[in-house]
Amino acid sequence: VQLQASGGGLVQAGGSLRLSCGASGRALTWYTMAWFRQAPGKEREFVARIGWSTGVTLYADSVKGRFTISRDNAKNTLFLQMNSLKPEDTAVYYCAGTDLWTAASSLYASWGQGTQVTVSS
Repeated sequence: VQLQASGGGLVQAGGSLRLSCGASGRALTWYTMAWFRQAPGKEREFVARIGWSTGVTLYADSVKGRFTISRDNAKNTLFLQMNSLKPEDTAVYYCAGTDLWTAASSLYASWGQGTQVTVSS
């Protein structure tokens, strides 16, 4: 299943963005859905994950208290609400799914095109 992230853009530091992730009308059936990001010249890093049926969430320390991951099971859509954005949040953001409860990107499948988030200072 090909995932598609959207909602990125250019925002000033302190601003907010809401990212969405879907699968072209198909059901998201993984146990865990997550957001990752990759800044230029850096490795892909974990941002947040959510148990699709449980709603349990987990965040990277760098975004804890600023970002909120959520899902709409009926609309098969994953969200990432990003508040108090910082220039260091600038990256391409990706969504992905796995049947495990893990933050290891290598264990996630169906990476789609990401969405660019740029935070200006």
